[in-house]
Amino acid sequence: MNEPELRIDLDDFAANLTVVRAHVAPAQLMLIVKDDAYGHGLEQIIRRAVVEGIGWFGAFDVRESLRARRAAGPRARVFSWLTVGRDQIADALSSDIDLGVGDAGFLDDVAAVAGASEETARVHLKIDTGLHRNGIRPEDWPMVVDRARAFERAGRIRVVGVWSHLAEASDQEDDAARGIFDEAVRAAEDAGFALEVRHLAASAASFARPQFRYDLVRVGAFCYGVRSAGGPAEADLGVRPVATLLAPVTHVADHAVSIGVGALHGLPSSLARHAVLAPAQGRIAVEDIGPFHTTVSPWPHAAVGEDVTVFGPDAASATDLAETIGTVGEEILVRVSPLVPRVYRGE
Repeated sequence: MNEPELRIDLDDFAANLTVVRAHVAPAQLMLIVKDDAYGHGLEQIIRRAVVEGIGWFGAFDVRESLRARRAAGPRARVFSWLTVGRDQIADALSSDIDLGVGDAGFLDDVAAVAGASEETARVHLKIDTGLHRNGIRPEDWPMVVDRARAFERAGRIRVVGVWSHLAEASDQEDDAARGIFDEAVRAAEDAGFALEVRHLAASAASFARPQFRYDLVRVGAFCYGVRSAGGPAEADLGVRPVATLLAPVTHVADHAVSIGVGALHGLPSSLARHAVLAPAQGRIAVEDIGPFHTTVSPWPHAAVGEDVTVFGPDAASATDLAETIGTVGEEILVRVSPLVPRVYRGE
């Protein structure tokens, strides 16, 4: 190997899916594939997930939702929670995408596009339970529900779900958020909506709080073997990191070793002066991170061409690295540049 590689084990990914589904049952799993499936490659991830029986996929925006639809095929449900502009709404409806709707203006836009195209939009109304991330305020909920009911009677939309995001700041705050969510669901059902799904929990809450699972949970990080910062270890969760970043040794000197991965490959420059654990080399210190090469402390018998594991299941995990610089594990993965080839096992 003469350049860095991101090796992705799809068999480990499938095993993680099995663990997550068993843990959250009887709720269904919506696999989150935002940010190119957390840097793992959206198409390859979705194709394997479909083989494993996953029927729901969640994407951040319409662009990724359309990619998800092409990869998943016509039978899967694809959910998009950020849609901007009527052109994007039209694209989503023509590709049978479920839309998360978090404000009255967007609801009007969805109904208008659906009416013009003579299609019926599947809508998940989002209640703001305290995170203040694109949701309908509780005091506005009755008005929006009434408006959505009118659009549904007109055949423009079908409200199939109610959903929200949790702040996950504390159990007490999450319990309060759940109370707001339950009230919103009751109001929607009292208005006459035949809800198919209620979804509130993401990775951490779906594992730790059974009462938050409802019909559907949105899990991304845990499916890729990425633990939460400060949370249980991957082994305690029963999952395994799917991705391994390898870099070759490019130069060896008495005082330092250079490896062929750098900032332009996505390695955070803030990792400089920190130690990482590489299984074959032991604990090594990152001295300096350049554009394409990183200088690390030497180890006995280091040799040009030798592979160094920057992160992976048998070394420091992405979250381990993230915790040393004050970010989260998924950010480490998402930063890995398209310049770094993805090599898949289990396709």
